[in-house]
Amino acid sequence: MLSKLCHCHGLKNMLLGKTPTCASSSFCMQSFKHLLVLFSLCHFIFGYTERDRVHDLMSRHPLIDGHNDLALQLRILHNNRLSKIDLHNVSKVATDISRLKAGHVQAQMFAVYVMCGAQEKDAVRLTLEQIDVVRRMCTEYQDFELVTSVQELKNSKMRHKIACLISIEGGHSIDSSLPALRMFYQLGVRSMALTHTCNTPWAESSSKLYNVYQRQNNSLTHFGKAVVEEMNRLGMIVDLSHTSWDTALAVLNHSRAPVIFSHSSSYFICNHGRNVPDWLLHELKKNQGLIMVNLHSNFISCRSEANISHVADHFDHIKKVIGAESIGIGGDFEGAASFPQGLEDVSKYPALIQELLQRNWTENELADVLRRNFLRVFKEVEEVRNQLSSNRPSEVQIPVEEVQNPCRLVLRPPQVKGLPSSTTQHGPSGLLILATFLLLGCLSMIG
Repeated sequence: MLSKLCHCHGLKNMLLGKTPTCASSSFCMQSFKHLLVLFSLCHFIFGYTERDRVHDLMSRHPLIDGHNDLALQLRILHNNRLSKIDLHNVSKVATDISRLKAGHVQAQMFAVYVMCGAQEKDAVRLTLEQIDVVRRMCTEYQDFELVTSVQELKNSKMRHKIACLISIEGGHSIDSSLPALRMFYQLGVRSMALTHTCNTPWAESSSKLYNVYQRQNNSLTHFGKAVVEEMNRLGMIVDLSHTSWDTALAVLNHSRAPVIFSHSSSYFICNHGRNVPDWLLHELKKNQGLIMVNLHSNFISCRSEANISHVADHFDHIKKVIGAESIGIGGDFEGAASFPQGLEDVSKYPALIQELLQRNWTENELADVLRRNFLRVFKEVEEVRNQLSSNRPSEVQIPVEEVQNPCRLVLRPPQVKGLPSSTTQHGPSGLLILATFLLLGCLSMIG
């Protein structure tokens, strides 16, 4: 018996899903009960703990995190002055390079967010500045690597880099302009949430915080559908976190590519409007999309306090409804005030994986949750882009009356000095009046 126990490392590999190499593997497979007993003895003899199992799993399948607001905190705390800080160790935040490595975070979707108050002002400029700070930190630090494709994302893992993906959080950042959307894509943006806590002129938010662009029975306008179509053509991931359920459903029915909820949780477990109800999860499943579970306490327990068990309840329920193949993780660190006990920063992700293992999640399921599901969705988004490669860039423009933005310049002929402003308006009547004044002027000169 003792000689058989000497092959416990082979038994450990079997439980990790590796090909067994020991001659005693047939003995170990006699019954699941015997397997667990032997594995427990291996724990005792070799000191192989649940923590070791998590470490091995996350080393082979490191996390792709769908949402992090570090760029926002860099603006708030440091005015985007990267020269004043060391991103390996940053105080007053939950994210830095050291903790990303400790948490086995191999790829991070960094959110580019500007407040809804900028919607009718300088949202585009502020968005450009936030893209700039993400690009800078991901190119100035050797630990990071800016990536814009699935292949680059996979390559960064082999190079032991932390991959940076850029996501715009809120459609107000494009100022209802498809050319602006395309330029953001050229700068490396690969995902965009259609709304934040405010409606846009073309999509509806889950929040009622801002009383702007209110519409009835029109949660995704004609221009909103054009935005989704152009994102499909570009190969940009459509993000439905923060949108209303009606907008989310409209997008799911219209998008040709899979979509994501980059940082949302289960409404069944916590009935917060930011979370996703079961009926919408079923629609997401049809789309082959992904819900990346948010860790913010208010979305987890519907209170300011929560724990890891509460978080795991969301994973369990979503898995029961649509399967582990539709789940990811979008922590929302730096974008919220409170996080569950034991998940206070990005270094603590292994504790969540350990909890799910203890709830009988398989390592294959967790490998999907950690990264493979996101890679699949991103790949399918790129495949749809390739299918649409012959399509020309969309020239759809939003009607002026739908924008209602006093700061938005509308191009018109310049006003003729001395003439009423009405003569500069488009249309036959304005042109007729202008022609009459010019004719009378010519006649007076002749006389």
